[in-house]
Amino acid sequence: MLVTKTSVQFISISDEESGQRVDNFLMRTLSGVPKTRIYKAIRKGEVRVNKGRVKPENKLKAGDLIRIPPLDVAESDAPAAIPDRWFKRISQSVVYEDNNLIVLNKPTGLAVHGGSGVNFGLIESLRQIYPQQRYLELVHRLDRDTSGLIMVAKRASTLRALHQLLRGDGVDKRYLALVHGKWPSHRVRVEASLEKSGLSSGERIVRVSVDGRRSVTDFRVLERFSGATLIEAKPITGRTHQIRVHAQHAGHPIMSDPKYANEDQLGEAKAIGLKRLFLHAYRLSFKLDGKQYEFEAPMDAELKQVCAAIALPG
Repeated sequence: MLVTKTSVQFISISDEESGQRVDNFLMRTLSGVPKTRIYKAIRKGEVRVNKGRVKPENKLKAGDLIRIPPLDVAESDAPAAIPDRWFKRISQSVVYEDNNLIVLNKPTGLAVHGGSGVNFGLIESLRQIYPQQRYLELVHRLDRDTSGLIMVAKRASTLRALHQLLRGDGVDKRYLALVHGKWPSHRVRVEASLEKSGLSSGERIVRVSVDGRRSVTDFRVLERFSGATLIEAKPITGRTHQIRVHAQHAGHPIMSDPKYANEDQLGEAKAIGLKRLFLHAYRLSFKLDGKQYEFEAPMDAELKQVCAAIALPG
């Protein structure tokens, strides 16, 4: 079988990736590279974390910078070509670009990276759209079914700087969500620790647990509809599925959420014509290198139509 050799990679570990063993992270990241070659690279010191040697069992932390050496990858495992419809949609979703950063309004239904049965994602697509760009890395994540603003770094220094901002309160991220029922105006914060677990199907799920990681989301009522409330969600911490689980925990799951809404609620969402998760990252602001960045992405036509369909008589 023909093989291709990758170039050296530097990957900054995100909050979501934190806690993984080095060997497990590499096996997920380097599909097509034999497991024996991965362990050999670790043993020989070709893999470095923060410029130091590591062992396979070492745990990665958010902000760690891992160096992956050039490795032979089976050609059959090369990234899949992007379908034309996605190539066009992703190209048109760029809302800002400079020498350091790309900001996109990610469409719903697009994973941020390939894996787990997904042939391609946003980052693999961008690497094909920008073949001359040697460095492109996701700054943060959005769920596949969540639309909205997402950042991609063009430089490792930009990635590190933005991760430092994300670990504090330097990045203000706001989401729009339509939730079931009447969200009480006095409920402005949900603080409930979250724990990730896997189902027998291999699907990942997140639950509120006293043994989980501290998780905080601020909420604000924007508009009330018939049987639903449009809210703004501001995640104070950045856990997987945080807004979705906190909304469910508060008794008001996000509409059309296949993981955290029940069957009756999914039926209600379908009845009003909603075919996707109603969660949209609509506002993003931060200050980097003395410059203030502010972005806003309005709801798409489908979400606006759903709101119009259930609007209360004025």
